[in-house]
Amino acid sequence: MNLKLSKPIAFFDLETTGLNIASDRIIEISIVKIMPNGDKEIKTKLLNPTIPITKEASAIHGINDEDVKNKATFREVANELNEFINNCDLAGYNSNRFDIPLLAEEFLRVNIDFDVASRKLIDVQNIFHKMEQRTLVAAYKFYCNKDLTDAHSAEADTTATYEILEAQIEKYADLKNDTAFLSEFSQMNKNVDLLGRFIYNDKNIEVFNFGKHKGRPVVEVLEKEPGYYSWMMNGDFPLYTKKVLKAIKEKMKPISKPSPNKPEPNKPSNQKPQQSKSELTQDKLNMLKNKFNS
Repeated sequence: MNLKLSKPIAFFDLETTGLNIASDRIIEISIVKIMPNGDKEIKTKLLNPTIPITKEASAIHGINDEDVKNKATFREVANELNEFINNCDLAGYNSNRFDIPLLAEEFLRVNIDFDVASRKLIDVQNIFHKMEQRTLVAAYKFYCNKDLTDAHSAEADTTATYEILEAQIEKYADLKNDTAFLSEFSQMNKNVDLLGRFIYNDKNIEVFNFGKHKGRPVVEVLEKEPGYYSWMMNGDFPLYTKKVLKAIKEKMKPISKPSPNKPEPNKPSNQKPQQSKSELTQDKLNMLKNKFNS
């Protein structure tokens, strides 16, 4: 079954120097772009992350510092990648929690204002976990009856993810062949930022999803503890999380309180002006004079 698409969708997978969204870098990216007519374009790049690759990461994907030392940096290919996925919805395996936040971080780091507000985000892992609770290798075997022999190769993982989603739609009658539905279904939380540091509550209000303010509205905390905004903006949070926090703060309207000693403008007063003490004394004197001189 082919995906029903109203716009292109980009399936992608990253291999990275580590798992820290704020500080790690991409060393390989593979994108499979599917057009509404079914045409497919593939772009795969090995990148110099400009920082060391951890031994733990190398043990998983098999890429080391020597392999990438002469490759282009993300900064050098950022415009090309941004153009390639422009106007695309995004899909991947564990992509909502890791790949999309890290990709956004890389773009923002080189001053490309990457945003996901107009995109549908489909996380095939979340669909899989809701339905079957398995790994990518098991998912590929379960849905496609194929062995993923080249696991942790970005291109193989990406192609497998695309095939799994098509098989999931074929298998489950409840899954609509519609990117908007799949995007909504594959969300675990209603995230405001990509990593879910802020989420929408049941009243569709942005609330904190971590730390001592978990569950409290973001606006309420910023009003009562203005220093919390500075702490987050200067802290080790992803750039996209900071971008969202800044946008929330900019939407807050300053509360203006009327001065207690100043009458409100354009408000007519019904009170008569009071006479000064000297005016009252003069009136009384005139009344006495009139009384005794009559």
